[in-house]
Amino acid sequence: MDYLPVYLNLKESNVLLVGGGKVGTRKARLILRSGANLTVLAPEITSELQDLLKQAGGTWITDSYNEPSLSSTTIPALIVAATPDRSVNEKVSADAKIKGIPVNVVDSPDLCTFIFPSIVDRSPLIVAISSSGRSPVLARLLRRKIEAMVPAAYGTLADFAGRMRTLVKQRIPQETARRLFWEQAVEGTIGELVMAGREKKAQVQLQHQLENQSEQPCGEVYLIGAGPGDPDLMTFKAVRLLQSADVVLHDRLVSDVIVDMARRDAQRIYVGKARADHAVPQRKINQLLVDLALQGKRVVRLKGGDPFIFGRGGEEIELLAKHNIPFQVVPGITAASGAACYSGIPLTHRDYAQSVRFVTGHLKDGSVDHDWSQFQNTTETLVFYMGLAGLPLICEQLQSHGRSPDTPIALVERGTLVEQRVLTGTLGTMAAVVEREKPTAPTLIIVGDVVRLHASLSWFGEP
Repeated sequence: MDYLPVYLNLKESNVLLVGGGKVGTRKARLILRSGANLTVLAPEITSELQDLLKQAGGTWITDSYNEPSLSSTTIPALIVAATPDRSVNEKVSADAKIKGIPVNVVDSPDLCTFIFPSIVDRSPLIVAISSSGRSPVLARLLRRKIEAMVPAAYGTLADFAGRMRTLVKQRIPQETARRLFWEQAVEGTIGELVMAGREKKAQVQLQHQLENQSEQPCGEVYLIGAGPGDPDLMTFKAVRLLQSADVVLHDRLVSDVIVDMARRDAQRIYVGKARADHAVPQRKINQLLVDLALQGKRVVRLKGGDPFIFGRGGEEIELLAKHNIPFQVVPGITAASGAACYSGIPLTHRDYAQSVRFVTGHLKDGSVDHDWSQFQNTTETLVFYMGLAGLPLICEQLQSHGRSPDTPIALVERGTLVEQRVLTGTLGTMAAVVEREKPTAPTLIIVGDVVRLHASLSWFGEP
């Protein structure tokens, strides 16, 4: 180990920065965030650095560095040299070392007694990454990967744990038992409540668990939108909650790749539905979510697209709310947005469509009995979900109520996946196209002049 990782408390401490260019400005931003009193020694500094010093009450000494500089200023807790002149930086380093002051010279590890790591800041939680000065680019790359893994709300969770620490220690004096309690709290319902911004409820839950430690804690349900198919389109939060689940209930439209992102030991329950073929009735799914949560399990209900857009998500959480079971809803990219983007069909466009309407392709009883007179605005894009079986009727009804047979229409099969296929035609010809090409679900139907853009804007899966 070339360097000992340490965290310095610089609040109200004096720090000297020699150099005020772009590099010095970057270091100044970091130093000021630590609460230090910053003095900048440089003939000229950037306008951004001037603003930073004004906002933080720092000092700018308009002079070049020389040996008496350290004597003429308050002895700093540490020094940073960020000038473009190697000889100046060497002098700063030598003087600091003589006086026993920690010194960093930017991009010159040989002149440093300490180096700045790449930082993931989730204050008060701080993650520091260093390559010991050998490859800053690699350290920054690793930082980006960690940032993607560590939710921004972890800082809030750390603050909450700090406030509750004394209370938990009083109630659970045994170290091992206390550690296990905290592990369950931060990884379970309490932690999720805090990260969802519901700290008061989290505190009530924590106090309840402290008072009833032998009682089986209630679990939580996460209703997650898995998006239209491409796993990369899932949100960070969706992936994090999926990987924390004890049980995963998943739909037919959720790919195996996404389901496999769950923990290996998580129980998987298939509850998919196809037209006129419900593997598990909706009423039973709703009750299953309640039963599993009451067993203390963290349950993920994984749904294709977005759970609140033709996903029956509202029906599923209604029963949870009646039983006072904690739940979260994580939105997903709905099929309309995902399939349209991957097909090069903007749902709105200044020249073609100023609004968009989402329509179910079949109603609860399986019919397609809409008020078709509402769908005659030629500057509005229509998107039909689950409309493959009813497509001939959709085309017929739109025409019989006034839409031109030449109105463009697209059918997107398996949108956002490598198997995606886009069939285009008009209201007058599309039924024949579908009969010839025989697409299979899942599909999405887009009606409107924006479909004309597919030929020029299509980008995904094209040779």
